[in-house]
Amino acid sequence: MRHLPAQTMSDTHEVTNQPPPRGNRRLWADDPALRDHAAAAGADSEQLSEYGALMGHAEAAVAAREARDYPPQARIFDAGGRRLDEVRFHPSYHQLLEAGIGAGYAALPWEGRPGGHATHAAMVYLTSQVEPGICCPMTMTYAAVPALRSDATLLRTWVPKLTSRVYDGAAKPLARKPGATMGMAMTEKQGGSDVRANATRAVAEGEMYRLRGHKWFCSAPMSDGFLMLAQAPGGLSCFLVPRWLDEGRNGIHLQRLKSKLGNHANASAEIELVDAYGHLLGEEGDGVRVILDMVHHTRLDTALAPAGLMRAALDHAWHWARHRQVFGRGLADQPLMRTVLADLALDWEGTLALGLHMGAAFDRDDEASRAFARLGVALAKYLGNKLCPGVVYEAMEALGGMGYVEDTELPMLYREAPLNSIWEGSGNVICLDVLRSLQKLPLAGEVLSAELSEATGQSRAYDTALRTHMERFTRLPDEGEARWYVESLATLLTASVLIRQAPGPISDAYCATRLGGARGRSAGAVQGLDTGAILARLGG
Repeated sequence: MRHLPAQTMSDTHEVTNQPPPRGNRRLWADDPALRDHAAAAGADSEQLSEYGALMGHAEAAVAAREARDYPPQARIFDAGGRRLDEVRFHPSYHQLLEAGIGAGYAALPWEGRPGGHATHAAMVYLTSQVEPGICCPMTMTYAAVPALRSDATLLRTWVPKLTSRVYDGAAKPLARKPGATMGMAMTEKQGGSDVRANATRAVAEGEMYRLRGHKWFCSAPMSDGFLMLAQAPGGLSCFLVPRWLDEGRNGIHLQRLKSKLGNHANASAEIELVDAYGHLLGEEGDGVRVILDMVHHTRLDTALAPAGLMRAALDHAWHWARHRQVFGRGLADQPLMRTVLADLALDWEGTLALGLHMGAAFDRDDEASRAFARLGVALAKYLGNKLCPGVVYEAMEALGGMGYVEDTELPMLYREAPLNSIWEGSGNVICLDVLRSLQKLPLAGEVLSAELSEATGQSRAYDTALRTHMERFTRLPDEGEARWYVESLATLLTASVLIRQAPGPISDAYCATRLGGARGRSAGAVQGLDTGAILARLGG
């Protein structure tokens, strides 16, 4: 629908010194950092150009706003008291999911074309800039495919629907749908991250199992199926639990939707499993290993999403600064503002570069790359998500009072910033997993050492920091020092990627300000940045 432009004259004054409406945004074309790092990762630039235009269109922004303003509603019973156990969404939510799934967000990595995972990772980054809430069901649909390889029958039945590029949000059995989505429900009240404490029971009934228990967090509860853990006679096992059966609803009863800090367009539910039918994946007692294949792939997305959130926040701040006059000159020309935004941009580009670098590792099928992907994606997830809230907050402050107002996107981005660190393994869990990976996968450590060594000899700050890290951690640290160790390792790995892929002023500034040297604790408390070169990476 076409709209008349807003009036600039009110009854008492003329509206001046306000940035113009964004209109259509070119999320790919105006992001030189994305183009550079996507190319280095082997991603499909044509696919990403098209998707960037689709997600950047003004209609997508309107749909995203509507999906948040009219959040999902639980419909547990009908008027007569009969169970429905459904969640109703605004049509804009379905519109955005149709766009993302239709573009191949969940399917690309499994279609056999080069660079599928790296392209998918860049699509996560682009989608997170517009409506992060729709990423959840699409990410889990993408990540479920490797877990389903544990059962040939389920692989044949489900994967063609999960990768069909067709979205069908209707409540009906899989056989009647051209496309399907997959969710996950692992967490229980008494266990949290300790999934081995799960109390849900599974009892065999013919070729299937009946599950009885609860799940405290069920992500995207209107998905067509869910991967769940339950205690079978042989131990903790993984099950695919369909949402709909040929004869009607499965025994998945909604208790309530979570009232969350953010992620408002997406539903998260508490559910009870009342003798729900489920298909065993793998063997009894093998549940953690099976579902980790899904978790491993969701980590790639949770490593890229914070880069998208940071990019969106900085894009809004940079747009504001370039169209705002303060104290007689442009805000974008003020030295202190330029230093603050440039300092923030280094964290954003570092997160983007490392995330896409790990996407490229997912695309390689040799043993060394698989081991490195397992370790490196955990490092990327940890560091990017720890940086994200601070970057978004500082971008919010750059807008002043307007950044705190819901008319802008900054409050949404700020509420979203902690989520990807908390989801499927918070910071401490990730750090412990890094230590386990280095203990159990010696090859992962060998590849990581080679990655770090490849960047030596080009930056004195980097070489010094790498030597300091090796001298400080002559062996794996005790658990209490795991965060220090993982942060140091992830920062070094990020610097090594930037040295090899980014323009000199970017990598030099990152190494100088993140790997030692004098600086303050807040954003912009640095000196000597080439702000022109760094801010040019923001485009516009």
